[in-house]
Amino acid sequence: MFSGIIERVGGVAAVTPGQGDRQLSIMTGFADLALGESVAVNGVCLTVTFSDDTGRMEVFVSRETLARSNLGDLVVGSKVNLERAVTLETRLSGHLVQGHVDGRATLVAVIEEPPARRMVLRAPAALRRYCVEKGSIALDGISLTLNRVGEPDRPDGVFEIELTLIPHTWDHTHLGDLALGAQINVEVDVFAKYVEQLCRGYLTPSNA
Repeated sequence: MFSGIIERVGGVAAVTPGQGDRQLSIMTGFADLALGESVAVNGVCLTVTFSDDTGRMEVFVSRETLARSNLGDLVVGSKVNLERAVTLETRLSGHLVQGHVDGRATLVAVIEEPPARRMVLRAPAALRRYCVEKGSIALDGISLTLNRVGEPDRPDGVFEIELTLIPHTWDHTHLGDLALGAQINVEVDVFAKYVEQLCRGYLTPSNA
């Protein structure tokens, strides 16, 4: 479990393709990673399969993870947001983040609102039911607040979301390196998914 507060921006040192999967070697800056530890890479919970005291770690990325996230786009030199798992003594400064990606959004605009910035993304229709204004969302592992949730404006149900980025978030994550059109991992609030599941028995076909 994570909190969506990015600790480091790491760099991809090597990408080793497998049979539909791949191995990533990442320079993390963490010199005390334990074998089997969970680390969120761009918001994806991955298991450390190797680490050394230089801060390099290796992680395995399955076919499922490659299909659902943007980790398949990583190349040597790519920057990634990193967060280690929370402990029971950790302050929950963001929100509860599982590291399980629900889909990908496309970055369509970054609007300067000095000293902050407003980010606009287009997200897939399946995620809209979990998005509410002033609710929480994780983008590439970053805990953020939704400022606006737009109405679907295309036949496929794609919709816009807007978020405000404070200077600290811009300076201490990889968001400043992203180009328009970049694919960003999205994890919606897990509580919204649980509430939906619990309410299914009370929904009729007409209001489901």
